[in-house]
Amino acid sequence: MAGNQRLAVLQERASGETRVAATPETVKKFIALGASVAVEAGAGLAASIADADYAAAGAEVGEAAAVVAGADIVLGVQGPDMALLAGVKPGAWVVAGLDPFGQGSNGGRARVEAYAAAGLEALAMEFMPRITRAQSMDILSSQSNLAGYKAVVDAAGAYGRAFPMMMTAAGTISAAKAFVMGVGVAGLQAIATARRLGAQVSATDVRSATREQIQSLGAKPIFVENVAGIEGEGAGGYATEMSPEYQAAQAELVSAHVARQDIVITTALIPGRAAPRLITDAQIATMKPGSVIFDLAVAQGGNVEGSVADEIVVRHGVKIMGYSNTPAHLPADASALFARNLYNFLSAFWDKEAGKPVLDAEIGDAVRLTQGGTVVNGRLLA
Repeated sequence: MAGNQRLAVLQERASGETRVAATPETVKKFIALGASVAVEAGAGLAASIADADYAAAGAEVGEAAAVVAGADIVLGVQGPDMALLAGVKPGAWVVAGLDPFGQGSNGGRARVEAYAAAGLEALAMEFMPRITRAQSMDILSSQSNLAGYKAVVDAAGAYGRAFPMMMTAAGTISAAKAFVMGVGVAGLQAIATARRLGAQVSATDVRSATREQIQSLGAKPIFVENVAGIEGEGAGGYATEMSPEYQAAQAELVSAHVARQDIVITTALIPGRAAPRLITDAQIATMKPGSVIFDLAVAQGGNVEGSVADEIVVRHGVKIMGYSNTPAHLPADASALFARNLYNFLSAFWDKEAGKPVLDAEIGDAVRLTQGGTVVNGRLLA
């Protein structure tokens, strides 16, 4: 058997990032595979994991330089800068959410180019194909699930009224009306959470197949009917852009519905593109004062006109909010799920004879961004 694989886990450096890429649970599991694990001191503190917990699980805990020295695989929530990776083995893997479409001098694409130049093999977890056997490895799903929950809970906190109907001796309080736009993983969890809190929930999506999912959660589906040019289901289950006729009909339907809502949660994203605009300033102006809109896509340009990441903006008496990194507001649970995604990915391909993971073509080619000193992923070369 080949020598032990050394896995390195660094503290996240990105602003506002509270998650960590390994937990004591996954450290134990990696060690059981025959790997050794090194964790930077303080890496888990924001996620309520003490250094002593990592040490008790069998990890080496130390400073960043010592942790990455001789590492075969570096695990991250977000991709670490090259400056932190000095001392890793030639051809080492960097396994993280790498934001490959990010722009700017410090953007994800620039970092990917730097990994290639250094001869590292970068594996982007957000490029995981949406196939049955990869579901347990899908960081987008695990983190979006928590984001949908958090969006509703924090919208409820900003809303100046109660969610459920309450019948009291002083009179009846009507249930809040919540509308979820976009019924992917985040949207489905938002529906379920708003229902649990007692709101009257409705939801919409460009993919007609989501109608039954909305109804199964006890919410009312709001859909455009009898309009040509619907192409809602894209590759991998993501939504695609709509025909002009559909967009016009949807805007009219949504405008009438939004005006009657107390809470609106928007979740629409198309990978590699700016978030589609779902709610305009004119539509916001029709809403009741005190209403709340939570824009889960604010970090990618926003679904809502005027939304600003990490700020509550008030327009026409309506509070508009959204976080640049929503899962980071639930660091303990988000870290636990993210770390399991990474373990499920690597362990699924762990070759006992080689003593390391050996990727197959279906998943390996999908997530691999760099290899042999060049960018190799077709989505980045197109």
